[in-house]
Amino acid sequence: MIRPVEPKKILCIHDLSGVGRCSLAVILPVLSVMGLQPVALPTVVLSTHTGGLGEPARLDGSLYGEAALDHYHALGLDFDCIYTGYLGGEAQVALAEKAFSLWGNAHKIVDPVMGDNGRAYSSVTPALIQRIRDLCRSADLILPNYTEAQLLLERAPVSDPLEDPAAQALADDLTALAPNVVVTGLPLGKYIGCAGGGRDRFVLKKLHLDRSFPGTGDLYGAVLIGSLMQGNALSAAADNAAEFVSLAIQNTPAGQDTRFGVWFESLLPRLCPAARDD
Repeated sequence: MIRPVEPKKILCIHDLSGVGRCSLAVILPVLSVMGLQPVALPTVVLSTHTGGLGEPARLDGSLYGEAALDHYHALGLDFDCIYTGYLGGEAQVALAEKAFSLWGNAHKIVDPVMGDNGRAYSSVTPALIQRIRDLCRSADLILPNYTEAQLLLERAPVSDPLEDPAAQALADDLTALAPNVVVTGLPLGKYIGCAGGGRDRFVLKKLHLDRSFPGTGDLYGAVLIGSLMQGNALSAAADNAAEFVSLAIQNTPAGQDTRFGVWFESLLPRLCPAARDD
């Protein structure tokens, strides 16, 4: 009989939206079904995501997060990976910085959530951009979208289409901040693609989108990180993630309210590791 191996632990420092398939509501089931153990640290709890569902009820998680990190450290927990997402202010960036300091050997992945569609979010200040830029310097891998890549590089965000060489150059430029990079949301002709920089350089054209959904970036990031933790190369993990997001979009019936995200739940069995015989 093969003895079970303890799942790798991933500390997920993200927001939690009660309604809308995004952030921790997507990340936790994806990582769990991929044979990993996600540990949720909500930066902020929202009644809904902020994409067109009105003004959500909001509960800041900064004080809770500080206490939770101290508790985990006192318990002697070890994390194989720390994965950060939406950080709603400098106090929440400090949570990620503290986690990076307490678990220095963990693989550190930063999704620098700051903007989209050529614009920074209204709550994102120059000071916050600088703090997130500094956080990226402590990461092993960063996952900006095209707009966030421009902000990190201190360039004016634009949304003009890119050709493949420019996409690769953008990812390569970001290796000045982190050794490995995947830039998502690149408009590549008829497709939305991604480019990787660092040890594993690549450009992928995968998604042919006719609809836009919130939460697909979180879904992409979760599958990519799960694939990495399973031992895949970064380019293969990016390919797996793009394929799953594409399937989830196709699985969402036409005419559905896009504000509620993609119907990914019935596809989760595709992410399960192959069953092992006794």
